[in-house]
Amino acid sequence: MSDDQAKSSIDVRTIAPRERHPRIFGMLGALLPGKSMLITSDHDPRPLHYQLETNFPGQFGWDYLEQGPEVWRVEIDRIEDRSCDCCCGSDH
Repeated sequence: MSDDQAKSSIDVRTIAPRERHPRIFGMLGALLPGKSMLITSDHDPRPLHYQLETNFPGQFGWDYLEQGPEVWRVEIDRIEDRSCDCCCGSDH
């Protein structure tokens, strides 16, 4: 993504573990299609990735920017809906 300054970001290292996923999902829920957010963590956020794929299949992209061993950074983007508004079920 091009403009890192305009992206939403969260550093979960400063948040209590039980509050991390609810905060992240709140931010992701407000994320507009075509926009992205950055997550910084002290561990591999693979469980979060699994939750996204399970609960919101095909709605979010996931890209590791840094993979430990002390810091993980992930960019999550909300995928734009490219389908049409008609009832044909096509991607035209």
